[in-house]
Amino acid sequence: MTSPLSLGFSPCPNDTFIFHALVHGLVAEAPEFAPVLLEDVETLNRWALSAKLDVSKLSFHALGHVLDHYVLLRAGAALGRGCGPLLVARSKLDPAELAGRRVAIPGRYTTAAMLLGLFAPACLRDRAGAGEAAATGNLQVMRFDRIMPALVRGEIDAGVIIHESRFTYRDHGLVLLADLGTWWEEISGLPIPLGGIVARRSLGGAKLAAIEAAIRASLERARENPAGAMAYIRRHAGELDEGVLRAHIELYVNRFSLDLGEEGERAVTEFLSRGRAAGILPAAGAEQAVLTAAAGA
Repeated sequence: MTSPLSLGFSPCPNDTFIFHALVHGLVAEAPEFAPVLLEDVETLNRWALSAKLDVSKLSFHALGHVLDHYVLLRAGAALGRGCGPLLVARSKLDPAELAGRRVAIPGRYTTAAMLLGLFAPACLRDRAGAGEAAATGNLQVMRFDRIMPALVRGEIDAGVIIHESRFTYRDHGLVLLADLGTWWEEISGLPIPLGGIVARRSLGGAKLAAIEAAIRASLERARENPAGAMAYIRRHAGELDEGVLRAHIELYVNRFSLDLGEEGERAVTEFLSRGRAAGILPAAGAEQAVLTAAAGA
């Protein structure tokens, strides 16, 4: 008898929308998953570094650190245009001055952190340590939902916000310094790869293909009956406003979530390549194929 697979994804509306049918037994012939863990994406990133789960959501920044153990699935990812992390503050600030300011990121291994490092390299120099609010010089690492409150209280000067915060930061009196997703699109010509679903390489091609197909089927079912997933989505969402929930799903669940496609593949490859060139990601190993097809699925 085959053992169940461990699975982890975030409580954000895009992930709960995608995985609702799968975790509720509504996808025929899907592999069995147990346990199913919902955690902040940086927790998932750190678990991936130690290869804790069989299948997991993670940031594309973290992907560049775990390719020895994991391969990227083509379904379930969050990529797109106009959906990247935002650099915000209480008042206008020249981004060129960030190296001398207290700047918060939502985790060392988030895509937001890597984008900040590409956008303002001095911010991530000599970074070390981690934790709820660990400081590395002027860089602060804290959970994503604590960044805006910390800004409002004056504990930090700027912060990179993600998830539903992009819809609500103005309500907190904050101003936009830079849209890091738009900046990425301008320098690369490609959509920004935010997060994806990975699975252990050791599972083998047939199992990887079955997992990928199950995630795609779960997403298709959610699209056919979005109302059916809303109670599950609402239960785990940090932002309960119905309009924000729907806007979040519409923005982050798109054609790339169903299948990366050629453009999505190029975006991921370019993101990892720029991270390696900047010294943020380790050099690629000879056998580090990124996608399931390259792994034999």
